[in-house]
Amino acid sequence: MNTPPAPASPRASRWRFSRPGKHGQRWLAAIALLFAAIVVLLLLWDWNWFKGPLERMVQARTGRALHIGHLDVDLGSTSTLRADRVSFANAGWAQRPDMAHADRIEIDLRLWPLLRGSVQLPEVRLTRPDVLLQTSPRRGEPGNWSFLGSGGGQSLQLKRLRVDDGRLQFLDEAGRTDIQLAVRSGTSKQASAAPPLLLEGKGHWRGASFSVRGGTESPLELADSDHPFRLHLDGQAGATHAIASGTLTNPFRLQVFDLRLRLSGKDLEDLYPLVGIAMPSSPPYRLDGRLKREHDVWRYEKFSGQVGDSDLAGNAQIDVAGERPRLAADLVSRRLDFDDLAGFVGAPPKTGAGETANPGQKVRAAALAARSTVLPDTPYNLEKLRAMDADVRWKAHRINSPSLPLDDMDAHLLLDAGLLRLEPLNFGVAGGNIRSTIRMDARQPRITTALEASVRGVQLGQLFPDARLVKQASGGIGGQLRLTGNGNSVAAMLGSSDGNVAIGMGRGHIGNLLMELAGLDVAESLKFLFTGDRQIPLRCAFADFEVKDGRMQADALAFDTTDTLIVGEGSIDLKHERLDLLLRPRPKDVSILALRSPLHIDGSFKNPSFRPDFKALGLRGAVALTLGSIAPPAALLALIETGPGKDADCGGRYAK
Repeated sequence: MNTPPAPASPRASRWRFSRPGKHGQRWLAAIALLFAAIVVLLLLWDWNWFKGPLERMVQARTGRALHIGHLDVDLGSTSTLRADRVSFANAGWAQRPDMAHADRIEIDLRLWPLLRGSVQLPEVRLTRPDVLLQTSPRRGEPGNWSFLGSGGGQSLQLKRLRVDDGRLQFLDEAGRTDIQLAVRSGTSKQASAAPPLLLEGKGHWRGASFSVRGGTESPLELADSDHPFRLHLDGQAGATHAIASGTLTNPFRLQVFDLRLRLSGKDLEDLYPLVGIAMPSSPPYRLDGRLKREHDVWRYEKFSGQVGDSDLAGNAQIDVAGERPRLAADLVSRRLDFDDLAGFVGAPPKTGAGETANPGQKVRAAALAARSTVLPDTPYNLEKLRAMDADVRWKAHRINSPSLPLDDMDAHLLLDAGLLRLEPLNFGVAGGNIRSTIRMDARQPRITTALEASVRGVQLGQLFPDARLVKQASGGIGGQLRLTGNGNSVAAMLGSSDGNVAIGMGRGHIGNLLMELAGLDVAESLKFLFTGDRQIPLRCAFADFEVKDGRMQADALAFDTTDTLIVGEGSIDLKHERLDLLLRPRPKDVSILALRSPLHIDGSFKNPSFRPDFKALGLRGAVALTLGSIAPPAALLALIETGPGKDADCGGRYAK
């Protein structure tokens, strides 16, 4: 009888395994091999294996070679990519081989947003980066940063940029500009906020020494061309100082921005080498306004400030799209100090007490004061007149001019390829006005100038600053002036001019004291100085000069009152600034100690001489005969205010 086997104990059955088959043995070997491979891979893993593919990808997208010395990655939901000794190649036309290099670049990258095509960079850290931005030597071609516009359609978000000991250079050889900046990150006010980028540097801007300091105030979303980029800059080139703060769009292209610009300097003329805009010489200035740019159009809007002792406000814009930049401006001055306009004629402003001028202008004014001539002879800069076009309107509501009774100004300046026109240049003068047009053609080596001006309604009584003399004179003055000349300075233009100058006055009155103080009658002058004055009716006065090659020859010159007739002859030499006039007084009354001899006016413009001709004492001409030969030029009749219902009739009644 067979006895059944005893059951195995629980302990024994727990440790007994069935022998695996061949299929199971292969799976176990594969798992063991994979596990060993992972261990080996983790022990031997090197992120530098990806340098080659990464460098080739960048070169394919930008056309520039990228070189990475060492690559490392810290994996996580926000991974950190770390690259050491990085360099990026420059454009093929550039002399420097690399556009940028850095000791280290660290990029924080969020992985999950990559699944939906969004590249999010919480922070980028740069250690000792050195970047060169350089314009192309070929006009119209983009600079070495042009690859930045080929980033594809992906969204890139850069939250924070931190720079440690960076260098940034901007080079424009054609524009004679080379600026080198030290760049570093500042301290953020909030831990999560982007730190400001602080910069400081120097170099040359359009050939002029230049220094700048400032910083950015917002995140740098460099790949987003619509994101505003805030900045604050404080720059100085020579004596020109600019402070700009605001926003610009796409800092790599500088095409759109909105900045508050405070600009000051010793002379507006200094702006020409800096920005290419030709301005006349001026006293020290300071302006404050909004500087905006929309591609090729720059605008300086709602600016205000001081130029010398004058206030100036308005709007200006410069369009650089054409062959030459074009300036359009609308300017207003509530109070214009007249000598601040001296730069338009090549002269310095006044430099006395209470006047504003820079040191160079003071030296120049002192040198001019020591000269024997007075007409400005500083040549106009032909390069400036041809460098830009302009359309500028300027109105001054009140003019401060102690030596001239000017009231206001209305000017419209047009400049087109070297042809300058002032149409009009009008001044309110002593209750009347001077209306003029000036045409300067600087398209040839020698400027051709044409001037036409008319004088209307200028009140004789308002021409005198002395209140006593104002009460003694009345009457309206009119006239006209037509001159053409050649030369590159005011002195040269007038010294070569041809044309006609005529001025006249109709009925009015003039004080006896004013007449006698002219040196025509010593006894009468003494009497009226101590006993008072009386009014003398003025019948008319006129002067008509023909101008030929800078010499003004008197065709008719007379001043007729009921008391005295003065007739004149002679010339004024504009080329040599000399006077040679003879005034012959013809008394109509009897005066003891009358020294009414011919009066010579000669000498230079700067030092004229008034002296009587004592050899002619006692000589008298026939008053009636003299008056009969005097008549005002016909061209003046329409400009002279003759009084109600009567014409000027100098010589008409006395000739009978």
